[in-house]
Amino acid sequence: MRAQTRQGLPSPTRRQQGTRRRALPAAAAVAIGVMTLGAFAPPSVSAAARPDAVQQSLNALVRDDGMPAALASVQDRDGRIRTYTAGLGDLATGSKVPRDGQVRIGSNTKTFVAVVVLQLVGEGKIGLDATVDTYLPGLVRGEGIDGRRITVRQLLQHTSGLPDYGVHVDDDEIRNRYLEPRELLDIALRYKADADPGETWGYSNTNYILAGLIVQKVTGRPLAEEIDRRIIKRIGLRHTYFPAPGEMTIREPHPQGYHRNPADGPLRDFTEMDPSWGWAAGQLISTNSDLNRFFTALLAGRLLPAAQLAEMRTTVPAGTSGLRYGLGLTSRPLSCGGVYWGHGGDIAGYETRGGVTDDGRAANVAVTSIPSDEAATQHVMDAVDRALCG
Repeated sequence: MRAQTRQGLPSPTRRQQGTRRRALPAAAAVAIGVMTLGAFAPPSVSAAARPDAVQQSLNALVRDDGMPAALASVQDRDGRIRTYTAGLGDLATGSKVPRDGQVRIGSNTKTFVAVVVLQLVGEGKIGLDATVDTYLPGLVRGEGIDGRRITVRQLLQHTSGLPDYGVHVDDDEIRNRYLEPRELLDIALRYKADADPGETWGYSNTNYILAGLIVQKVTGRPLAEEIDRRIIKRIGLRHTYFPAPGEMTIREPHPQGYHRNPADGPLRDFTEMDPSWGWAAGQLISTNSDLNRFFTALLAGRLLPAAQLAEMRTTVPAGTSGLRYGLGLTSRPLSCGGVYWGHGGDIAGYETRGGVTDDGRAANVAVTSIPSDEAATQHVMDAVDRALCG
């Protein structure tokens, strides 16, 4: 869940477009594999180019960038699905990568939370331009920080100026520790504001902790239940879930996740961890195919009224790579023209990138270690581009 301004969106792990202390691999803001074709993808001459291009991209992530494993799911305009793997699912045993295996999706969680908030906006229960204090009176105070001056819209768009708690926590220190959302907020409030509200875009996981707390205050229900009821069950995401308190494992077949801390240290198996430090900013577990289904349904208007979807797609510049950030949703240019919409995320052990186009193409790529440099991060993004443009 690093702050993803670099090439993707951070998770509470990397300070990019999802979060961490620069001296540490922020935990908390993919052997040549075999391509597998999904059940809905009969082989055809016209489809042959894309599988080859995507497979080559995943192979390169393993071979050249040192990713233990890479996985991808690609859906074309006609709804045909292809899944791919490269590398090893477990470096210790040499086992294969599970096709479309579950991974921790980090800051992609933010889009789910933003959808719930915007659904509540459509129901008249939350005002986008209402202040945080409207729902959480007196809670957000600090040096240069005042919840009476920060709006819900600014939380969702990362223009609140709030400091990011994720850069002040260490992966190893929190790996086995359960953290309440209020504890995460308290970490952030020890530091002064990064900017005045509305002044500039600045990725901060703290924004989504507050968004999650507002959802709970307004609905009177746990955030996980609202995500499950309003999104996961509604569009049939069969492999997506919000881990329960204390749940450190991944429920379904999955590749092992590996992490370096410090950044130049050896890879260590980090699959099991307490993800509570991510909460509304990055706790969900899913698959590439479920993420494609989610973003496709979202952009098709199946989760939000037209007015709220339009708000979500209203973006501001975020960095220098053409990335733009809406309300929990990003757009990124494609080499073949146009843009794709998604988010991306990372958390110790995993990184996911992908999205959907307005004409119905969808692709998501996951790797089982956070890229250690800008070049490797760009290569993950290039794999998504190749999948959508191939």
